[in-house]
Amino acid sequence: MTEPTQAEPPFVRPDVATFLGYLNNLPGPRTHQMTVDEARAAMLAMCDVADPPRGELAVVRDLTIPGPGGPLPARLFDASADRAAGPAVVFFHGGGWVVGSVASHASLAAEMARQLDLPVISVDYRLAPEAPFPAAVEDAEAATRWVAESPAALGRAVTGLVLSGDSAGGNLAIVTSVALRDRPAAAPVIVQAPIYPATDATRHYPSFDAFCDGYLLTRETMGWFGNHYRPDPQDARFSPIVGDLTGLPPAVIVAAGLDPLRDQARAYAAALALAGVPVTYQEARGNIHGFATLRRAIPSSQQDVAAFLTAVRAAVAAATHDIANAKAAG
Repeated sequence: MTEPTQAEPPFVRPDVATFLGYLNNLPGPRTHQMTVDEARAAMLAMCDVADPPRGELAVVRDLTIPGPGGPLPARLFDASADRAAGPAVVFFHGGGWVVGSVASHASLAAEMARQLDLPVISVDYRLAPEAPFPAAVEDAEAATRWVAESPAALGRAVTGLVLSGDSAGGNLAIVTSVALRDRPAAAPVIVQAPIYPATDATRHYPSFDAFCDGYLLTRETMGWFGNHYRPDPQDARFSPIVGDLTGLPPAVIVAAGLDPLRDQARAYAAALALAGVPVTYQEARGNIHGFATLRRAIPSSQQDVAAFLTAVRAAVAAATHDIANAKAAG
């Protein structure tokens, strides 16, 4: 009788393997063993070390957005001091709805502003456990509607919205796209661009078991986030894949090959395609969850981010062209 064959080990890029070796041998508590304040400080410290410096931009300006639970801090990043009317990016940071901030994701937001040549408004939504689900969802929608109205504080005339975010922020970008499809804002959402998003807590996916230990985002950390955020897994504002996806804006999605959430991103891309929504799906093979804010620690991640933003730029150009043609025909 032949012995059963062992599964092939997953491909891990050399620079990813080096980073994971360092990370997994660090002394001290892991995220799920920390207090919330300790975890927030740890994420900010990691991004400061593992991501490149923000770099120079023509505009980096703090904003205050009115939110349903009080003022929301935000920050405008723009490579141009002055702009004609055009699209703008609204970005929601990751961190399991518990950690992360405009500050932790400043380098990524600045890179998006440079490569897309669009203004990027990065939003600090309320975090759990102080404000559990659906507070973050409500804040994301309110902030996006504010940007769409082209307020004087923004100093830019916004004709279309590109909603983006990483991980938990990718989830917020998706559910806000749904909310604005159902009740349009002053400017339309023309592209949704989530980065390794959480999309479906109603099913168990193989990538969760394959990569939930030793690849940065662990089973214990995800449970810790969930215990603080306290969502309803069946609610489409947390698991958008269970809702109606027809009529959503075109999507550009990037996942990581070694991510517990990888299969959720794949499933969401497939569900969009079945619903008739144009989709560009990319997967950073051999890379891990969080790579977009680890570009100094994992240098090959810079190419993954650049490829993603190239696809986003193409999707924005196509959407803008389609809108212009529709106006000319109408």
